Amino acid sequence: MTSELEQLFEFLRFPSISTDSSHASDVKACAEWLVAKSESLGLTAELHETPGFPVVIARNEHVPGRRNVLIYGHYDVQPVDPLNLWDSAPFEPEIRDGRIWARGATDNKGQMLAHLLGAGKTIAEKGDLPVNLTFLFEGEEEIGSPNLAPFLREHADDLACDVIAVSDTGMVAPGVPTLGYGLRGITCCEIFVRGPARDLHSGLFGGAVTNPATAAARIIASLHDESGKVAIEGFYDDVRELEDWEREMWAKVPGVSADDFLRVTGSPNLFGEDGYSAAERTWARPTAEVNGMGGGYQGEGSKTVIPAEAMAKFSFRLVPDQDPVDIMKKVEAHLQSHCPPGVSVEVMPGHDGKPYHADPHGIYGKAAQDALRRSFDAEPVLIREGGSIPIVQDFREILGADTLLLGLALSDAQIHSPNENFPVENFEAGIRLNQALLEELGK
Repeated sequence: MTSELEQLFEFLRFPSISTDSSHASDVKACAEWLVAKSESLGLTAELHETPGFPVVIARNEHVPGRRNVLIYGHYDVQPVDPLNLWDSAPFEPEIRDGRIWARGATDNKGQMLAHLLGAGKTIAEKGDLPVNLTFLFEGEEEIGSPNLAPFLREHADDLACDVIAVSDTGMVAPGVPTLGYGLRGITCCEIFVRGPARDLHSGLFGGAVTNPATAAARIIASLHDESGKVAIEGFYDDVRELEDWEREMWAKVPGVSADDFLRVTGSPNLFGEDGYSAAERTWARPTAEVNGMGGGYQGEGSKTVIPAEAMAKFSFRLVPDQDPVDIMKKVEAHLQSHCPPGVSVEVMPGHDGKPYHADPHGIYGKAAQDALRRSFDAEPVLIREGGSIPIVQDFREILGADTLLLGLALSDAQIHSPNENFPVENFEAGIRLNQALLEELGK
């Protein structure tokens, strides 16, 4: 095993689960490890306390006249449940079939450490970096980065930069270098549909009162029409349409055909908004999704009740130029207007984040494409990402800099799921990518 892989394995062994308070000490220990690792590579590093988990800042000596580059990553990871579905222990990394298997292997420890080790390798080989580089590593991305925007505002002068690079996104296919220039935004909510004061006997009261579970199902079904289009009034009012060059390029991008989506998802058929391919739907069209639902008896066998309450959780992915606050107002109005008589619905908004879109053809986008060509020896493709990284828009608004999305994940990385994995070759390519990127940006 190479030294770089050994360092990654050491990093992956920290169960830095930010959403689980029982792992708070593990998250803190992981941050401290990052400080020590950064210093061992020739950078100065500091651990900054926040009301939550620490932010780690590492940098080289900044020299006037050089390009200022910031690289972001997060060292916290998702929970591992259900544990019984893992083929190996989630925090005991293994290499099988050319892939690293562990929680955080792709999201985001493997990708961010590749950048850190790439910078260290350049320092070891050349004594310095061609740019003024700042690393910003946070420990709360998986819980919505509640303390990062305030940290950026407080330290905006120290974090001032010309451009930002993030590797927390994906490649369209193995060996195909990918530059992302857009992210969907998000807004979430939870609803509680309430009826009788308590669970009722379904024989004695069925047919006499509204069943909250049935009412919740009707509310959920109201979100889309039969073609898959979101049926919320005004939902599409501000949507920016795809440009012709995007549709032409995406039609040729490998790894995102209908067959590819079916293979990766295991779904029997594709379904979605008419007039758009699966890639276009996930990269550039807004969506409404049910993330969870429940109510009534969930145990073995039958219990003939009318539940007093039912619930559902929703997320809405947004595209330029939709505003999450405006969309949530329209969502709440829709949910209330489609609540059946005999029950009430309470809407509890959750976290949100704005969509992000940048010009991939500017000087930094061209530099990133050159770095990707050098690192993968292949022509890069330009895409938008279906996921959301709300802090990227915060970077733009607070630091005034655009972000290069240099994804190294594959579609079958199983992030947030059991058996998360990261190809060894992508980790090694990420180290090369960092070296090439800083060189291109420094020109």
